[in-house]
Amino acid sequence: MPFTKFSNLDFDQIKTSIKDYLRSNSNFSDFDFEGSNFSVLIDTLAYNTYITAFNTNMAVNESFLDSATVRRNVVSLASNIGYLPRSRKASKATISFSITPNNDSSLTNVVLQPGVVCTGSVSDTSYIFSTIEPITGIINEGTVSFNSIDIYQGTFLTKTFTFDASINQRFVLENSFIDTETIKVYIKRSGDNGDGTEYKQIDNIIDVDKDSRVYFVREIDDQKYELRFGDGIFGKKLGTESGDDGNIITVKYLITDGEDGNDVSQFSFAGTIKDESVILTFDSPTLTIDSTKSQNGADIEPLDSIRYFAPLSYSSQNRAVTAKDYESIIKRIYPDTESLSVVGGEEMDPPQYGNVLISIKPRGGNYISDFNKNQILSKLRQYSVSGINQKIVDLKLLFIELESSVYYTDSFVSNVEELKSKIINTLTQHSKSVNLNKFGGRFKYSKTQQIIDSVDRNAITSNITKVIIRRNLNATLNQNAQYELCYGNQFHVKPDGYNIKSTGFNILGESSKVYLTDRPNAGYKTGVLSIVKQNTDNGEVVDVKRNAGTIDYIKGEIELETIYITSTDKPDNVIEVEAVPESNDVVGLRDLYLNLNVSKSRINMIRDVISSGVEVSGVEFIKSSYTSSYYNGKLVRQ
Repeated sequence: MPFTKFSNLDFDQIKTSIKDYLRSNSNFSDFDFEGSNFSVLIDTLAYNTYITAFNTNMAVNESFLDSATVRRNVVSLASNIGYLPRSRKASKATISFSITPNNDSSLTNVVLQPGVVCTGSVSDTSYIFSTIEPITGIINEGTVSFNSIDIYQGTFLTKTFTFDASINQRFVLENSFIDTETIKVYIKRSGDNGDGTEYKQIDNIIDVDKDSRVYFVREIDDQKYELRFGDGIFGKKLGTESGDDGNIITVKYLITDGEDGNDVSQFSFAGTIKDESVILTFDSPTLTIDSTKSQNGADIEPLDSIRYFAPLSYSSQNRAVTAKDYESIIKRIYPDTESLSVVGGEEMDPPQYGNVLISIKPRGGNYISDFNKNQILSKLRQYSVSGINQKIVDLKLLFIELESSVYYTDSFVSNVEELKSKIINTLTQHSKSVNLNKFGGRFKYSKTQQIIDSVDRNAITSNITKVIIRRNLNATLNQNAQYELCYGNQFHVKPDGYNIKSTGFNILGESSKVYLTDRPNAGYKTGVLSIVKQNTDNGEVVDVKRNAGTIDYIKGEIELETIYITSTDKPDNVIEVEAVPESNDVVGLRDLYLNLNVSKSRINMIRDVISSGVEVSGVEFIKSSYTSSYYNGKLVRQ
């Protein structure tokens, strides 16, 4: 067997191939390789070939973005197509406080110094919060107020470089876990006072000329970053010649714990405040947090995300035309994006030609502020096509709830509640899957059943799982309003109605609690929405308003006509409205964000009397353990 046809990579196969090759030579045709010292040489050759093949395979894999596994290589390959992976992002909070200095002298210019401002804790772990710029207080009759100042979780650092014009000089920030959005760069001449001239961070060379005061950032080893400056063609060149800004580089930045710094709501002051050059002393102030807690902290971009978004960023070529272009660009200009949906107006019903509807799910929340919306739209204009309008619409959550009857056998279960807890924990972990928590996500019914069974294959004999889809109607209280809920999935229709169930609410002119329900029309494609109440004495359903709206079972849409709602059973003015999907595989259509809501799901543990050996005929099972695969016709959402 000639080596030109050698293709085996397994050690034993390589060894066999070498023997076959030697036997093909007449001198070794009947040679006993295992019984001779020749076997040692063959093993050595086989090991050498095996190790070489393995290393070659690994080296080739690391040469391509799709197959590389080492972060350094993935980042390097992404940078070749102009993509800078997202760094860690510091959690942010906004606080206000006032101080009354103990110093006797009059106050002139009171400044909160950059660096540590306060400390906070969450989950028994303390975190430092800092400012990245000096903040001037408002002086009023001996009291100094600092209103709505932004603080960032992390430690503020400063590093200085001296440019020497050598070819191999690099400007590397030697700290890992830097939030690149907090980097501030200043250039000055040796001996000059102050920080110098500020340079701006950019990620492309559009509108950059030889006088642009800019710098570039790129990730290198161990999640550290390197700064690069202009060469006199693209960006202003550093140096001490006439027209140059100088050779002293001052870099200020923040290293952060990223996502771990979220959810801090209690702070203790630990900062330094000066009046001119004098450090002020004062009683520790009470910090008032303007937001509910610190938020929007995020970890460094994972490898899967880099592999996905780097080619999208390259293909978009800094212009927003296709939905993928918008996805790539919005991720870059608003790094807090967890998931987003971009829908052309022509796909809407009714069509909205000339519009692009954008829905964004931010990290650590469900909605983005009006300020952030305006910022995103403003930055998008430089990428978008003339004549196309962008609109950012609020997130629409489509909740999936499960009602699962899990059968178990006694012989393998010592604690039923412990088994139930394991099932809930497994479903909770599954709910975080990338296939679920995103726009365009898909809930796969068969896989969910398998996940429940796999929690303990010995103890769990089967499960009967039913699926509910739910939207929350956010009611506008004490005024007339109309409402529309789109589920994006066809509803299952029972001829008798009660396909739609809601939590209770109150309306003007009716003292009793009322609910939403439906009555199908002929053909069961559409129906009439009704507002009803339930007689507390006999349980009879009474119409309060028979024709309160319409329902389209095929499209999965509910339209509620003008109604005056005064209160709701659920907090935050929410009415929960549920339906049963025609298919147990649920899809997040267009701008619907899919969410498997385990906390609202119900797990019922049922003893399998047949598998437990209590009886074998099935008679007792039918009487006491039978579970229907279909939903009941009750009026009220449970």
